[in-house]
Amino acid sequence: MTTALITGATAGIGGAFAHRLAADGHNLVLVARDEKRLREQATELHDRHGVEVEVMRADLASDKGIEAVAARLEERTHPVDLLVNNAGFGNKGAFLDVPVEDELRMLKVHCEAVLRLTHRAVTGMRDRGRGGVINVASVAAFVPRGTYGASKSWVVQFTQGAAHELSGSGVRLMALCPGFVRTEFHERAGIRTGNIPDWLWLDADRVVEAAMRDLERGKTLSVPDPRYKTLTGLAKLAPRNMLGGISTRAGRKFGPSR
Repeated sequence: MTTALITGATAGIGGAFAHRLAADGHNLVLVARDEKRLREQATELHDRHGVEVEVMRADLASDKGIEAVAARLEERTHPVDLLVNNAGFGNKGAFLDVPVEDELRMLKVHCEAVLRLTHRAVTGMRDRGRGGVINVASVAAFVPRGTYGASKSWVVQFTQGAAHELSGSGVRLMALCPGFVRTEFHERAGIRTGNIPDWLWLDADRVVEAAMRDLERGKTLSVPDPRYKTLTGLAKLAPRNMLGGISTRAGRKFGPSR
């Protein structure tokens, strides 16, 4: 039986990955900051699906938290076959309105943690000749929109570059870029969502279903849902100056998308 490790696992996309992978028969390692919720989730998944579920309380904005998860990824007796780097958050406000400490914390979670955990995971996966990594980014990666979009753009470029280098090794890497998903993400960031059109919202379970299908197909980039495929395609064609103005206005109105 294979094992999957998911960061940011207690809710939203991470929670949807946990339920999907448990239903498919994978043992799990769930990582988040809220130990109580982790243990409740572990009990539910074990009782419902009969899989083994480890829990790890770790803050990926700290070196200690990153290293604890990295050490688990190096374990050879119960190796991790699939890593889902999902932990992330958004900051409310324009660039100069957000404390730089909060922006640096975002980069720690979105970029440094993803880099270090991916590196630890794929080292063992390459030796075993199998494994996969899904790094959760955002459609915000394709538009110029502050630190959040920049960090997610880095996730996409890093993941696709590493995937190319590991081609033929048996290890698959993929960046997942959802749009607005009904999760706790915006509430935690204090971002209003009442003015976001209904047609822009995605369901977390369907996002995960699309991601698993695209990983199986060997894709290095997954943009769930035809609506967002169209929007990201248009973003690539639009002049950068015009796109920057539109994304800035939209970002102030809607906040980060995830």
